[in-house]
Amino acid sequence: MKKGALLHTELSAAIAGSGHHDRFVIGDAGLPAPSGVRYIDLALTRGIASFIDTLQVVLSELQVERIIVAEETQRVSPHVWEAIQRLLPNAPVEWVSHEEFKRQTAQARAFIRTGEFTPYANIILVAGVVF
Repeated sequence: MKKGALLHTELSAAIAGSGHHDRFVIGDAGLPAPSGVRYIDLALTRGIASFIDTLQVVLSELQVERIIVAEETQRVSPHVWEAIQRLLPNAPVEWVSHEEFKRQTAQARAFIRTGEFTPYANIILVAGVVF
């Protein structure tokens, strides 16, 4: 049995197969998934899996170089932004409109849907390297 925190087979494989600059979207339950992007659905029910829990587990496996966040997150759901900052205190942030954020999801290696019902609880993680 795998010893690490991430047990989800498909998500683990997506991260294991990633390279520098690959993008991973972690989205709330309402964020539209782009066509043609690997879709990993973790939503079980309202709030499960949560955005923050999912982000925390993904970060245990993925080296992140920078993040992309919708400008609306800071204003509408400041507690989400505060949690992101706690988990990624040194990550450079690219702020974009929510509409631009949705367009950029089409470039993702994987789109991870959570059961989160908090508005704008979304992030794009840009993979870095460990050396």
